[in-house]
Amino acid sequence: MRQFDITSPIGREPRLDDIRTVAARELRLRRGAVVNVIDPTKSFQPLMKGADATCYIRRRSIDARGDVKVVWSIEAYGKWEEHQEYELPGYQDVHEAEPVIVIGAGPAGMFAAVKLVTLGLRPIILERGKDVHARKKDMSALSRTGKVDPDSNYCYGEGGAGAFSDGKLYTRSSKRGDNREVLHRLVELGADRSILVDAHPHVGSDKLPKICENLRLELESRGAEYHFDSRVTDISRSEDGLFTVTAGDSSYSARAVILATGHSARDIYEMFAAKGWALEAKGFAMGVRVEHPQQLINDIRYHGQWEPGMPAAEYAFVRQVEDEGVERGVFSFCMCPGGVLVPSATEEETVVLNGMSASARNSRWANAGVVVSIEPEDVPAKYEADGPFALMNFQRDVERKMYEYTASAGAPNPQAAPAQRMIDFCNGVMSADLPQTSYHPGAVRAPLHELLPPMVARRLQKVFPEVGKHVMRGYFTNDALLLGVESRTSSPVRIPRAEDSYESVSVPGLFPCGEGAGYSGGIVSSAIDGINCAVAAAQMLNRKG
Repeated sequence: MRQFDITSPIGREPRLDDIRTVAARELRLRRGAVVNVIDPTKSFQPLMKGADATCYIRRRSIDARGDVKVVWSIEAYGKWEEHQEYELPGYQDVHEAEPVIVIGAGPAGMFAAVKLVTLGLRPIILERGKDVHARKKDMSALSRTGKVDPDSNYCYGEGGAGAFSDGKLYTRSSKRGDNREVLHRLVELGADRSILVDAHPHVGSDKLPKICENLRLELESRGAEYHFDSRVTDISRSEDGLFTVTAGDSSYSARAVILATGHSARDIYEMFAAKGWALEAKGFAMGVRVEHPQQLINDIRYHGQWEPGMPAAEYAFVRQVEDEGVERGVFSFCMCPGGVLVPSATEEETVVLNGMSASARNSRWANAGVVVSIEPEDVPAKYEADGPFALMNFQRDVERKMYEYTASAGAPNPQAAPAQRMIDFCNGVMSADLPQTSYHPGAVRAPLHELLPPMVARRLQKVFPEVGKHVMRGYFTNDALLLGVESRTSSPVRIPRAEDSYESVSVPGLFPCGEGAGYSGGIVSSAIDGINCAVAAAQMLNRKG
């Protein structure tokens, strides 16, 4: 096998003959050799019989360091080399199979359920929120009126936080497991085939709901059960290992439970604590959503070469910043080109923001979280007595502080966000006015430099000018708006589990999974963790017979 790159102007695909020529040279084939080219983004592959080699397009990325171009990474295999393309595991009929309870229908729970069906087990999925279409009404009301439904919002409901917060699939690392099962399954369910090769694959918040629905219908046809409006209030385990899970007026029994409740299910952590089951505080990150005009980001990233038809530009950065002798990472998070800001609170009297983009990424704004890493030792001493809830309670108090400020300012929408222009924030002065924003509940002039925890504010004040000087000239501008708070980057609590079996260290047969357990971050890594937990649950059940 040989690997090589081919470049093409942006918006144009490489010539297949160019790929064949380079492949023949790399593989040292005879003149006139027959070379097939497989493009995963195409549903039809025109193949020639008796080929001497086959090329596979593996990755597509944009290089904007000079003249803007697309880089296509190719793998070439000679006919003498064995190579087998990836095939998705098939579904089984599980109507009569042993049940496994899956709590949560976000990415981790969804893909745990998929894997269970391929392994011949029957998932019973309990989701506190509504199905992916019904929850849209509650999210619309949240933006329009500021009323938070604690069980149906941008975090809770079918598809979890990922269904309506962009659908970026950035995890390409194989350290958690094989991500091909996730990407190929999404394509099977309706995602664009481009996610199989794009360096930064993106489904889009407008397309994910249909994909979630397609998945549910497929699993139900195989024997899986879905129960919406089913917030879990109790989990118990008898001496013989049988679990009883209570949700509303119903209860469900199984020998294995996969817990995939997401990073905001604080009531689940409280239930664990009440039962004496193991929990521990876990570092997370907090900061602001930063919103720029998309055209400005296009000009910066494409060096003034952006033209209509080019993708909306993205950015990412990571810096290490010292404050009072302690160094912490400051980084961009969940960057949404051509996106909008959305309210992500799950409790009343709190303000939390997130970002999303439709598949076209065609709004006037670009937004990203810019956040500071926070470790257990960083929170004020008053939280020390809270034990595993120290960071969670700290997180909640900051979210309440944002709400209290905008409420005191007389904001008509309770989800209005405190906001400040970027240079004003770094200079520690109130903004005289605010630019337009995509955030529907509205923005209120505020001293974010005072509302944010000092360790967060000071580091952000150092980073923004530095990024504007050394990373993206033009980024540090008062045309950029900062809105608070971005605090749901990951769970501030971890549910410890055994490394080999994935089981809770306190409760055999219970598999803490995904972001809510503290073992992933984002759609793909959560989905992979769900797959791993499903495999572990199946292995446990097989051992016990």
